[in-house]
Amino acid sequence: MKPDDLNYRHLLYFWAVAKEGSITRAAERLGLSVQTISTQLGLLERQLGQALFAPQGRSLILTEAGRTALGYAEQIFQIGGKLREALAEGTHTRPRFAVGVTDAVPKLISFRLLESLLRPPHKFRLACIEGDFEHLLGELALNRLDLVVADRSAPQRANLKLDSHLLGNVGIALFGSADLCARYGPAFPRQLDGAPLLLPARSDPLRGAIDAWFEAHDIRPEIVGEFSDSALLKTFGRAGLGLFPAPAAMHADILAQFQAHPLGALHGVGESWYAISTHKRLPHPAIAIIQDAGGERLVG
Repeated sequence: MKPDDLNYRHLLYFWAVAKEGSITRAAERLGLSVQTISTQLGLLERQLGQALFAPQGRSLILTEAGRTALGYAEQIFQIGGKLREALAEGTHTRPRFAVGVTDAVPKLISFRLLESLLRPPHKFRLACIEGDFEHLLGELALNRLDLVVADRSAPQRANLKLDSHLLGNVGIALFGSADLCARYGPAFPRQLDGAPLLLPARSDPLRGAIDAWFEAHDIRPEIVGEFSDSALLKTFGRAGLGLFPAPAAMHADILAQFQAHPLGALHGVGESWYAISTHKRLPHPAIAIIQDAGGERLVG
């Protein structure tokens, strides 16, 4: 079967039957006769050479081939929707760039990576969506996102073909309020025994490296809070409730936003940031901009 042999209206009928669970309900949804849906569905199955449904009582269930076809059908219709949106926006509006940012990525990092897209000479319309790693990868695979910025690379899975581009590595330091820095800073790191510490959740890749650093230096701070959201962690730090880790090179931003000072570097502890995208023949032009200058923005 050649690509131009596929009848996309037949694919729509199949999608409706899959969603409704029966040809009768699909016909009611589409305003067509049962005979029309049944005939066109049969043509699609013969075209594909496989049965897409199997009877189960009065309903139909998807076969393995049907489940595969449904996944592709949903992607096709989503892309079609994006095509209509893009054309409706007109040629003189900013092209939309949808990027997912995982919870673990600090807001300051996200800002540095993305803010240039809104500055001349670039003219993109930025849509930022925050979420957990697995959910955002799923949205990326369904073409609902153009890019995901994360603190880890994409997993290697046969059914999920994604590219991970290392944007850069940053060293980590401990930060704290002026009072906490005065109390625990003079003999850093020896005075950190018993110091109140705010840390990323144990699922965060950075957490293991920090725990190992304290273990190597035989230091036992008091962990007073664990957070999956990096902004919330720093907000507690701004209130003087504990020392917290953050990129050392961003000390000026952290002082301005969270009124926190660097206490000392955790030598050997670093954090990496990745731009994750799908394999596309014509990738979004904003992706190359972020990839080409990512490292410079992280330490600038």
